[in-house]
Amino acid sequence: MTDLVPFLMFQKRDAAEAMAFYTSLFPGDSVLSEERYGADGPGPEGTIVMAEFTVAGQRVRCSDSFVQHAFDFTPSTSLFVTVDSTDELKRIYEALGEGGGTLMPLDDYGFGPFAWVNDRWGVSWQLSAKG
Repeated sequence: MTDLVPFLMFQKRDAAEAMAFYTSLFPGDSVLSEERYGADGPGPEGTIVMAEFTVAGQRVRCSDSFVQHAFDFTPSTSLFVTVDSTDELKRIYEALGEGGGTLMPLDDYGFGPFAWVNDRWGVSWQLSAKG
């Protein structure tokens, strides 16, 4: 069986913190599995080797890279979330935008309420509401 799951690689030992934050945003989301480095490494003890969690019901994987790369997250790839109400959109927009950056502020751009933010880790989120 073929399986496609978005993957987020963190470079600053932030995977566990980000995963806990993301799963707190939407009802029913949780950490599905988690493997951490031990004292023998190769990554720093306690950091995430591989974890899987749900965000808005979507499975996502993440890890902490102990290898520093010359790249990081970019808005050219984003997580697109559609919620049921403008109130829910506003709550999530404010939570994700805290400590991050706004690419498109919450507004009606002719296709309904929408916002686009980078969260505090640089992960890009496009947010929309049905109503």
